[in-house]
Amino acid sequence: MPYTIPNLLTWLRILLIPLVVGMFYFPDTLMSSAQKNLFSALLFLFAAVTDWLDGYLARALKQTSAFGAFLDPVADKLMVAAALIVLVKLGRANEIVAFIIIGREIAISALREWMAKVGDAASVAVSMLGKVKTASQMVAILLLLYDGNAVGIDSEWLGTWLIYLAAILTLISMAYYLKMAFGSRGS
Repeated sequence: MPYTIPNLLTWLRILLIPLVVGMFYFPDTLMSSAQKNLFSALLFLFAAVTDWLDGYLARALKQTSAFGAFLDPVADKLMVAAALIVLVKLGRANEIVAFIIIGREIAISALREWMAKVGDAASVAVSMLGKVKTASQMVAILLLLYDGNAVGIDSEWLGTWLIYLAAILTLISMAYYLKMAFGSRGS
């Protein structure tokens, strides 16, 4: 494993997962619900920023690696899945929405692995639709973790709206990736 700044940031993101989840298990005598919400949202935000930063630094410092290309999406999927499970447990996210998002991540990861094995990984490269899905999903999770009122915006209302949008975009992007994969196999 190459010890590069981008890879270390990715490992940091993985290490943050138990903190984001564990925050909600602190006793109420130690932290209020509002404090748990705030700190878990801030940790999630920090993790999301490191996701962007590790990719940027890998390209800028010419520190891209096969290991980093493998680990980065794993860290992303673990963080999103863990946060969604917590949100479902807290009653802030719908189980079906969480299943759609987590299931798609598993399915597309498997599809990408299979396409790489058959030498056609480019047909399922990340698309703009996937990036928009990820952005709406990350903002939704952040808002739902926060679960409060920020600058006059009800984060639960907006987060719920965005998580449903993310679920719809998840289904559309999964159909797009499947079409690209199986369309390229037919030619």
